[in-house]
This record gives sequence, C-alpha cells and structure tokens, in this order.
Amino acid sequence: MASYSSRVRADIARWLQAGLIDASTAEALTRDVDANERRSLSFGSILAMMAALLFGAAVLIFVAANWEAIPRLVRVAALFAIIIAGYVGGAVLKTRDHAAIGEALWIVAAAAFGGSIALISQMYHLSGDEASALITWGAGTALAAIALRSNPLTVASVGIADAWLFLTGFDYFRRTEFPHLFVVMVIVLFAISFWTRSQAARHLIILSVIFYLVLLLTEYETLQVAVPLIIVSALLFAAAIFAAGPVDRILQLGGRLPLHALIGFLTGLAMVQFELAGEGNNSGFGIASVIALAGIVAAIVLGGRESRGLRWVGYAGFAFELAIIYVVMLQSMLDTAGFFLAAAVLLGLLALVILRVEKRMRAPDAEGAAA
Repeated sequence: MASYSSRVRADIARWLQAGLIDASTAEALTRDVDANERRSLSFGSILAMMAALLFGAAVLIFVAANWEAIPRLVRVAALFAIIIAGYVGGAVLKTRDHAAIGEALWIVAAAAFGGSIALISQMYHLSGDEASALITWGAGTALAAIALRSNPLTVASVGIADAWLFLTGFDYFRRTEFPHLFVVMVIVLFAISFWTRSQAARHLIILSVIFYLVLLLTEYETLQVAVPLIIVSALLFAAAIFAAGPVDRILQLGGRLPLHALIGFLTGLAMVQFELAGEGNNSGFGIASVIALAGIVAAIVLGGRESRGLRWVGYAGFAFELAIIYVVMLQSMLDTAGFFLAAAVLLGLLALVILRVEKRMRAPDAEGAAA
C-alpha cells in the first residue's frame, strides 16, 4: 500500500494536470510533503523497527554461538555481508517507496556493525576497551545517518552515545576521568539531526544533556551545576514562550522547547532541594520550594494551554514538591496516622487543582468551537 506522502504527491500531480493548481503551488506543496513526511511514525513502522532489531540480534547471537565452528575468513565476510546488504538493500527499498522496511534494514546494518566490532576485536585480540568500542559504534552509525540522511539512524546514534554516558558515568568501565567528551558528541549529533531532519533525536539530546548535568554533580558542587541549569532553563522557557516563532524555526522542536525547559528547571531545583535538605538548611530549602512552586504555576499559566505534556510535567512537579516539602519540613510534626491523613489531603488538593486547571484550559477551545 502506498504511503500517505506518496498518495499526496500523486494527488498534487493530478491537481496540476487538471488545472486546479498552478506549477508554483504544486512545487510548494511537494516541498512541504518532503519536509514533513519523516515526522510521522506509523504503527507499521514501529513494528518494522522492532522486527529489525530482533532479526539483527538473532543473526549476531547465531554467529556468536557458532563462532568457533566458522572459519575466520567466513566470519569476517559474513559480518560485512550483513552490513553491506542492510545498508544497500535499505537504500534500494527507500527509493521504491518502502521507507519503513528500508529504515528497518538500516537498523539491522547498524546493529550488525556494533556486533562486528566486538566479535572481530575478540577474534584478532585487538587492544581497546568497551567504552572505545561504543564510541566507534556510535561514530559509524552517525556517519551512516549522514550518508543516508536517516532519521532512525540519527536516533540510534544518540542512543549509543547515551549508553556510553550512562555506563561511563556510573563507572561501569572503570573510568579515570569524567566523560566530558559527551558534550562534543551531543553538539555534533545535534547538528547532524538538522541534516537528517530528526526532531526525535533533538528531543532525546536535550533530555540527555539534563542527565549529563545530573551526573556532573559527582564532580562539582551542587550549586555550581544546578544554579546555571535553573537560570538557563528559565531563560529558554521565556524565549520559547515570548518568541515562539523565531526560536522554533531555529531549533525545530515542534513547539516543545517549553516542556524541556520546565524539566530542566525542575531538575535543577530538585538538586538544590536535596542538597539543602541534607544540610538541614530549612530556610534555604523553603525558598527553593517556593521558587519551584512559583515556576510551575507560571509555566502552566504561560504555556500550559498550548501543551498538554507541559501541564502534566507541571502536575508531576507539583506533586513532587508537596511530597518533599512534607518529608523535609513536616514529618517531625506528625505520626504515622497523620502522614496518611496529610497525604490524602495533599493528593485531594492536587486532584482539585488539576481538574480546575484542565477545565480552564478546555474552556477557550470550547468557546472557539462554538463561535
């Protein structure tokens, strides 16, 4: 079955031939379809990607299980054959309007490349460690994403970079220094995402940067990391709200920068609150809590109407603030029964606030529909 974008292109050609639109309009419509066709992800595409990952895993496990029984030259040839067949076959299918299957084959090839690094290194006793192997795998996948202008491969390369950060940050590879190289990785991958038109990769990169800053707490004082994160997040939120058009044209995040900014803002304040609570500084903790609650209210008022996701992040942040305020400042005043009573009251208040906010957010939409 032809994809939606293919049907629209056929309709544009038919409209042009029938004289319903002129050539310039047809060209503009075609450009718009080309620019936006990668943003949609159908259920069939998701299944194709899952099947590709399972197939890639099955092939690599089969090769690894029979590694000793396969001649060395055949092993290398088989691995390279899988990689080449995946990339070339995927490209051919893409040109024949089988985008989902083509992208799935590219994922198989990228997975095979990662497995090949480990298997060939083991076979030839190459020097290096797991961290270097992940970097090589991510770099190869990123180069493939550039060459093929692939959205899924860009997301995959970001995922590999995140895996390297997670494993290195938690000292799985017995690191000797903090993984500051991740900053360079995300800058390069963010630039690549514009070439491959991968909005999903940009969202994942921003969330990854926030995670990187959380890990950075192991190297620096909390306030040195958290305060800049809070300030930058607040400035980004303000820019995304009051200059939404220009900012989104630059970053191309589909209007979701306020959501990321709110997550960064609340993450930074949570760092500060945990630090102050550990020091027993209740006055400083109270100020940080007030800032957090005020920021949540401001975010919902300024950007909640346009983003349901932002509202729910705000609600989650509000619930977190109620819980941590109780634990830090009120726990000593209440016994176990009082805890449950206070929790019930707080959850009831939270539910009431959410219902009222949602009702207010829906009211303008209903009035507009009636008009």
